Amino acid sequence: MIILGIDPGSRITGFGIIKRNGQKIEYVVSGCIRTGDGELPERLKKIFDGVTELIQTYQPDQFAIEQVFMGKNADSALKLGQARGVAIVAAVNNGLSVAEYAPRSIKQAVVGKGGALKEQVQHMVQYLLQLPGKPQADAADALAIAICHAHTSAGLAAQAGITGVSRGRMR
Repeated sequence: MIILGIDPGSRITGFGIIKRNGQKIEYVVSGCIRTGDGELPERLKKIFDGVTELIQTYQPDQFAIEQVFMGKNADSALKLGQARGVAIVAAVNNGLSVAEYAPRSIKQAVVGKGGALKEQVQHMVQYLLQLPGKPQADAADALAIAICHAHTSAGLAAQAGITGVSRGRMR
């Protein structure tokens, strides 16, 4: 199963793709969709186009994204929500179901504690995927989302007796 994880942002959207084979996870690719300084609608289009291209290139079976959290700035949270929205629409338009995870759940799944620092997430992602160096912070967060989904979906599937997943559909 191939999992695409997305760490949404209106200026930098991180992506991480992993492959899960049983309990083993392997790194496929990661990086960032950088939108530049243009107007928000143009930046949102870049996110949509970038996520769509990733889906068409790597053909993931599953899509996972971080839930919106309310920070100190409501305007930033609204922009983040819009970035999430276009990434979700790109996934749904390509036949993928969407799994959403809270930041604390992602950190808990990868580091073992929900209050982990970004550096700890980067370190554990590097360790779990046996990467030669630390991935960029947004890419590491996206890989952590994919890892969280891999662990969560494997556990739920085992409990339900599901043998496999094809393009987001269980069998």
